[in-house]
Order: sequence, then structure tokens, then C-alpha cells
Amino acid sequence: MANYVAPLKDMTFLLNHVADSRGFHQIEHFADFDPALVSAVFDEAAKFAGQVLSPLNQPGDIEGCHFNEGKVKTPAGWNDAYRQFCDNGWLGLALPEAYGGQSLPRFIAAAVHEMWLSANLSFVMFQALTQGAAEILLAAEDDRLKQRYLEKLVTGEWATCMSLTEPSAGSDLGNTRTRAVRQDDGTYLITGQKIYITYGEHDLTENIVHLVLAKTPDSPPGGKGVSLFIVPKYKVDESGQCGELNDVRCVSIEHKTGLHGSPTCSISYGDEGGAIGELVGEENRGLEYMFILMNEARLSTGQQGVAIGEMGYQRALEYSLERTQGRDALTGDTDVQIVRHPDVKRMLMGLRAQVTALRALSYQIASRLDLAEVESEDRAAHLRFVALMTPIFKAFSTESGNLMAGTTIQIFGGMGFVEETGVAQLMRDIRVTTIYEGTTGIQANDLVFRKVQGDQGEALNELIADIESDFASYTALEIAGSETEMLLQLIAVLKESTQFILQQGKEGRETQLCGAVNFLELMGIACCSWMMMRTAVAAYEQKQQSTDTIYLNNLIALSRFYFAHFTPKVLALHQTVISAATGIQDYQIEQ
Repeated sequence: MANYVAPLKDMTFLLNHVADSRGFHQIEHFADFDPALVSAVFDEAAKFAGQVLSPLNQPGDIEGCHFNEGKVKTPAGWNDAYRQFCDNGWLGLALPEAYGGQSLPRFIAAAVHEMWLSANLSFVMFQALTQGAAEILLAAEDDRLKQRYLEKLVTGEWATCMSLTEPSAGSDLGNTRTRAVRQDDGTYLITGQKIYITYGEHDLTENIVHLVLAKTPDSPPGGKGVSLFIVPKYKVDESGQCGELNDVRCVSIEHKTGLHGSPTCSISYGDEGGAIGELVGEENRGLEYMFILMNEARLSTGQQGVAIGEMGYQRALEYSLERTQGRDALTGDTDVQIVRHPDVKRMLMGLRAQVTALRALSYQIASRLDLAEVESEDRAAHLRFVALMTPIFKAFSTESGNLMAGTTIQIFGGMGFVEETGVAQLMRDIRVTTIYEGTTGIQANDLVFRKVQGDQGEALNELIADIESDFASYTALEIAGSETEMLLQLIAVLKESTQFILQQGKEGRETQLCGAVNFLELMGIACCSWMMMRTAVAAYEQKQQSTDTIYLNNLIALSRFYFAHFTPKVLALHQTVISAATGIQDYQIEQ
């Protein structure tokens, strides 16, 4: 099984010409990050991903994690890889230099992060947790907490985990039962149980900083009464040094379908009277703070769909060029490479088209986060875009990742269904991504009720205007053909679906709840179609000054393939959004 090879050519093209058509180095704030520097960072990241992380992926999946009397041992090679990862500064790539990070823009960090996810998803799941935890501490503006924790997290000396889910609460964080009782010294005694805690216990670092959601005795009911606490595995003194073991215990690790190299833990707090915790920010604002990390994790999870799709495409392409079988339907040649069969070529192009579109969308989101920090006049619009795109990208990309893993196995045929080829691991690893950090249904409800109705369609209408602008650029090119009619229908459907969502009152709530996932899928395909328009335009423009015509023509062909094979689905999805409650309203669940 070949190791992962970072698709640097695709990544660089999308960053330089699609994520922001100006070129980031043309923007004053990012002038230092010219193509040469970006290329140097990518080259080093690609080497680490391909030579260090990727070779550990399948062995780590086979070995898994080991649990013994509250301690977790990660697979062989994990410790050494973690030390190299941190020593090379990869963990804090987009975090402040003042705390040991590299302060690189997110548009660079997003591409690098994708490399880690493709090479070894189980290993690198801690990175988004660290990024989000650091951003929480920066937002909370508590100098005492920042001084004692932030640098150790950014440099990887300590790790962090996100402790949200409870056995009785699931995704309903407002039903949190973990309790926090304030002590005279300002600390809190934390008692309760949490489950599904990624990297909640391991042997990679000296200390593990748990970010725990809990309620104080006099807190308001529901989500408004949730607070956020830092609960370290080892207590931390005023100088930032580890002391005695806190009352935190890992009681088990999950035996999972996939992601075997990543420990998923059940954690008990306060079995011996109470774990010492420190309040982050203010009481009863825990969900507000935690959603800083959650949104970071959701974008990272969306990238996992891209990453698995890329890994599947690489494996499937290699196999289809090596495997010979059957007769070429056009030439009559026998025992041909299976890539010559039109249906196999269709599946390969489908994989690459989906990965290209989703990767471009990922970079677009990252770039808007960067621009929000430097373009004050447009800051609100950039942040509206990111907020709108977060549930779409998280859910649609992971759902697509599951489909792409299935397509990869289909190309392999029977050999894809056995573990030796390694592609079955892709399906096992990607499956949970549609569940954690908020299920597809939760993301869809967030999109409909909070993001579209919440601002009365302002962000969505801004997005539609951007799509219309890029559609005009695309149709002005000589390459545009009959697909322009389909793209026109796409824009019309977007407007109609938006108006339908906005016009629904209480009477239409059931229809919206039943059709929210369909609306999210519609939005996902629309946004990917938009990215493929931009890709085609960029490829056409670059042809005027480049000799790499085969590559650029392939990008144009790939875009037109997407418009033909994926974009038309929005028409059916629109009809489903309108009539989603049909049948559901009348169906009685039989006991």
C-alpha cells in the first residue's frame, strides 16, 4: 500500500487562484507570505505527512490503543511522531508567536492540516482541539490562565481534550449534569462523567488539560446555565508547574468501528471528592466559549471529508492503473487497465471533482477568517460568511467523505472489501465524522433556523450575489457550453429555496425540520458548483500564460463534469425541501 503523497500542485493552484483571485501576497497584510514561502512550508509538511505520519496509519489502525488500569498507551511510533510534530512547530502553525506558535495565516494552515488528516487521521485529531482551546483562552482574556496554560498547549508540551458529552445528555449540552461547586479559594470541585472524549487520556504528554462543561448549583436551567472549566489531569501551581494527580480518571476506552489509533475515553471526575477546576471566563457562558472550539473542530471535521476523499482517490487511481480486466468497450482491446472502462473513469473523476470542490471551499472559508482580521470594513461580512458555511461544510463534506470512501471500495471491487488493501480503513475511519461535533441533522437545523432565519437571509443572499458574479465570469468564457443553463437553474433554485425558508412560520416548522438536511445538501452542492466555476475560470486564465495545458484543461473538464453529474441534484433537493413533511406527518410509528 503506497503512502500518502500531498497533492501540492492542486493545493497551490486553489490557494493562489481560487480561494482569493487577487493572490494573498498582493494583500498588504499577507505580503510576507509570498508563493515561495508557502511552497517551502508545503514541501516540508508534505515530507512529514508522507514519510512520518502515513507509514504509521495502517499499523496504528491494526494495533490500536491499549488500556490498563486507567492508563492509555498509544500505538507504536505515536510518541516519536508526536515529539517530531511539536518540535517542528506544526502544532502551533496558526497560533500566536508570543505563545510559541508560528502565526501563519489560516489559508496556509488549512492546507497543511489537510495533509495531516489524509496521512493519518487518527494521529492528528488532537490538533484542532489545541487550536480551539488556545482560541478560547485568548478570547476569555484571563491573564492568569493564559500565563499558566497557553504556551504549554501551543507548543504541545501539554495536550488538551474537549469534555462535553455525557451518557444521559448526548448532543443536548443544556442537559449537562456534571456539577461544579465553588470553593473559598476561587477554584471549583468538579464531579460527573463524560464519554466519547477524544485523546482524553494518553501517553503523549506530561499533562492533559480537560475543558469541561458543568453547571454550578444555582445556575439557570438549560444551556444558559452551563459554565466552562479547565480541569488538568495533574494540578497546576501558580508557576505553571505540574503538581499532584487531580481527581480525574479514565475508566475505559471505546472499541470503535474506526480511528483505532485515536483513544476515545470515558472520563470520571471527582470519584474521590471532586476534581479541582478553574473557571474559564464567566459563569453561565460556557457554551459561548466552548463553541469557539466547537466551530474550529467543525471546520476541521469538514476537512476530514476532503482528506479521506483525497486518500481514496490516490489509492483508487493507483489501483485502476495497475489492475487489468475486461474488454475496452470502444477499441475492443482485451485485458485492459480498468481505468479505461468508462464507469471506472467516471468514479475516479467523481472523486477528484468532489475533492477539488470541497478543498477549494475549505480554503475559501480559511481565507475569509484571515481577511476578517485585516479588513475591518468587511469584517462583519466575512464573519457572516464563515458562520453560514460552518454547518454546511462540516456536514456536507463529511457526508461526501462517506460516499467517496464507498466509491473507492467500489473501484477496488472485491479487493476493497478486505483489510489488506487499506481502503476499508477509509470507510471505517470516516463513518463517525457525520456524527461527532454535531450530527448532520444538528448542522442542518443550525443552518435553517440560526443561520438563514437568524439574519433573515442576509449572509445567504450575499453568498448568492457572489455566485452570480462568478457565474457571469464563467459564462463569458468560450469554454462555457450547455451547462450554463443548469447553472442558471441552480441560482434560481437557491433563491427560491431561500425565500421558502424565510417565509415559513410556526405552521411550516415541521416541513423545515423534515427538510433541513435536504436544504443543507442543496447548499453543499451549490457551494461546490460555485467553487468549480471559480476553478474553471482560474484555469482558463492561467492557460494564457502557462505551458501546463494538460493540467489546466483537466481542471476545466473536471468542472464541467461536476456541473453535469452533481449540480443537477439541486433541482430534486429543492422539491424535497418544499414537500419534506409529506408522508412523515401521517406515518405512525408502530410499537
